[in-house]
Amino acid sequence: MSGIILSVNAGSSSLKVSLFGPTADGPRHLATCTVESISADGTASFTSTVKDISDQEKDVKDVNDHDRALQHILKHLFRTTTSEEDVTHVCHRVVHGGNFKKRVLIDDQSLHHLEALIELAPLHNAPSTALIRSTLKQLPKAKSIAYFDTTFHNSIPPHIYTFPIDQELAKNYGLRKHGFHGISYSFILRNVTQFLKKPAFTTNLIVLHLGSGASVCCIKNGQSLDTSMSLTPLAGLPGATRSGDIDPTAILHLIKVSSTTVEDAETMLNKNSGWKALTTTSSFGDVVSNQAKDANAKLAFDLFVDRILNFVGAYYLKLEGNVDALVFAGGIGEKSIELRTAIGERCRILGFLYSEELNREKPSQDVVRSISPDSPGGGIGKRILVCQTDEQFEMAYQCTEDSELYDRGEL
Repeated sequence: MSGIILSVNAGSSSLKVSLFGPTADGPRHLATCTVESISADGTASFTSTVKDISDQEKDVKDVNDHDRALQHILKHLFRTTTSEEDVTHVCHRVVHGGNFKKRVLIDDQSLHHLEALIELAPLHNAPSTALIRSTLKQLPKAKSIAYFDTTFHNSIPPHIYTFPIDQELAKNYGLRKHGFHGISYSFILRNVTQFLKKPAFTTNLIVLHLGSGASVCCIKNGQSLDTSMSLTPLAGLPGATRSGDIDPTAILHLIKVSSTTVEDAETMLNKNSGWKALTTTSSFGDVVSNQAKDANAKLAFDLFVDRILNFVGAYYLKLEGNVDALVFAGGIGEKSIELRTAIGERCRILGFLYSEELNREKPSQDVVRSISPDSPGGGIGKRILVCQTDEQFEMAYQCTEDSELYDRGEL
């Protein structure tokens, strides 16, 4: 089967690769492979949705960087599922796209520009750009395309994306709100509008993408109006290791009164903050389960809920109360019953319909499900939904829908 698409998603210490085949109805998922805990100490692990994993493929002790992780995954996929000759497109999730307004076909110039953006999203852009170079080397005949988390937020208006600082400095150094998780938000918007049976251009949503990196997006008439992340993914909500919004003077003060350097502060805010700093664990599941016996875990949980509510309330006002749904997504949003309870109960005052019974039901295979009861008046009401977002699929979908990149003539 020719026309195979690889969707590549690189984390700071992980690599996820999904394989999609072309059909007349869109991409068909063939396989997903993941290498976790990529490091020099030989602790990596490999999983695949393909059941045929050889003993040699289970051994990943020598996989100590993203390049070797990709080699390992491709060797497995080419043995079990497809061939190198059939892979025609490789879609890369790149967190920060800078001034790029749409996806970009990778060449030397565009790759150089992406590498210049690493300092704005150090946890993700560094492994992403390294993976792009690795892909160009390992799959030289395939088209490599970068899809950006920032693209979805191109619609944010100037009065929201502008920083109230010296505008010459802001322009010269690109200091403004960009926003992230856009590939996920694009998937969520398309699937939620199908669920609601509404056209996107009439749909208003408040979407919570909650994972180890967490953000909120205010969608008005099918476009991003505002989002919690800003110039970098550090802004907005706290995460597993990120601080989220704090008074910037606190960091300036710390640098002045201690031996902390700018580099130390950057590392602290990105890698040693969030609920890891409060509880010593980066697992939100552990935070939830330890609440009853650990005051720090309860603090982390309550703090996260509080920061989420700040954005929900603000975005509700920006949409003038005209909200079709509040949507939970991301690993925490999809799995944490307790967090959805804490948010759902408090959002009833805004007119959102919430059912604890539906919230606790075992998740179905549906991409979107409702945890709202029927409206007492028989109308639709403001829904609370859970969406199983899929950035891998979204990149493949956008690729196959792009006539400049993908020839669907034979499908």
